[in-house]
Amino acid sequence: MKRFICSLCIFLAASTLTFAKSKKSKEFHDISSEELVLKMETGWNLGNTLDANASADLSSETSWGQPQTTKEMIDGIAAAGFKTIRIPVSWSNHLEAKNRIIDPKWMKRVKEIVDWAIEDGLFVIINIHHDNYSSPSGISYGDGFYPNMVCWNESMLFIKSVWSQISKTFNNDYDEHLIFEVMNEPRLRGHAHEWWVSAGCNDCKYGVQVLNKLNQLAVDTIRSSGGNNEKRFIMIPGIAASPHSVLDSAAFKMPDDNLSHGKKQRLILSVHMYTPYSFAMEAPGDLTFEKKHKSEIDGTFADLNEKYIQKGIPVVIGEYGATNKNNLEERVKWFSYFISQSRRYGMCSILWDNGDANASTAVSEKFGFYNRRECKWYFPEIVEAIVENVMPQ
Repeated sequence: MKRFICSLCIFLAASTLTFAKSKKSKEFHDISSEELVLKMETGWNLGNTLDANASADLSSETSWGQPQTTKEMIDGIAAAGFKTIRIPVSWSNHLEAKNRIIDPKWMKRVKEIVDWAIEDGLFVIINIHHDNYSSPSGISYGDGFYPNMVCWNESMLFIKSVWSQISKTFNNDYDEHLIFEVMNEPRLRGHAHEWWVSAGCNDCKYGVQVLNKLNQLAVDTIRSSGGNNEKRFIMIPGIAASPHSVLDSAAFKMPDDNLSHGKKQRLILSVHMYTPYSFAMEAPGDLTFEKKHKSEIDGTFADLNEKYIQKGIPVVIGEYGATNKNNLEERVKWFSYFISQSRRYGMCSILWDNGDANASTAVSEKFGFYNRRECKWYFPEIVEAIVENVMPQ
């Protein structure tokens, strides 16, 4: 009997040890945010997919016309030379009634796609995307957030609840290859200054202050989940993720990140750049990439470098691109210049792709680059220009 009990104890001890090993956190490498962004090199957005919100079930993934994501699609991104994938995700349309709990089927689907990308060795960014409420008043339970004090209570509860659940799902099984971005283009929707901050606008001033609080709340929520999330790299946006909102607004502040014991700074500024607008998005706008366009790109990069990068806060351009105006040769020039200049300052730029490459209709939002149904590139010349201009630092 004693021999049996002894054998049983050894078996249980061995089983416990095996279980403990299986639950061990994935090693999180002690690198700085600057080192991380250099390793991220350049990336691609899975746009108009998990961020689409035309339905409340798993069909939302295809509700904006894009096909269901497959592992083959993700493999194609890695094979093309991209090192990073940004996976925009909307959550408010997937909350179960009266409890702000994310539908577990939706969380499982998000995790499945993230894991495919991690398996390919990609850096992965997930965020809160189209959850900015459409009106400055009337926000109700689970509708998302809005950066003003009228909506503060529900905004605060939404941000805290959603990031708590994301942090629980994505923690110790993920090292520095998984990055959190707290919000996408948070802004005063429906306001005259929705897309830019005006110094003389009180709503803008208070909006920036509220956004600072929401950014801080998201960081604190992620850190409080413990484990690898105590070290997780986190991307922080300004109003509308506009470079000018973080350059021109004295009110914008990066969150406090109470890392102690010599841990390295792990916050990253997130901006979007469709620059210059006249070439990159405006319809019809400019069709030829000229010296004046280079000057605007140069000025924005130099300002971001001076105010943030030189002070130890690296920059990720979470979205960028030039819409299709049937001007492929000029777009290739734009992409070559944009990427080479951004890399001069150690930035990582992530191509926005909404799947729509058809320039036969209005051209302001023709940001389709990857044919996901065939896993082929619409404009391989552009992909080549991007990858070739990610020069070693």
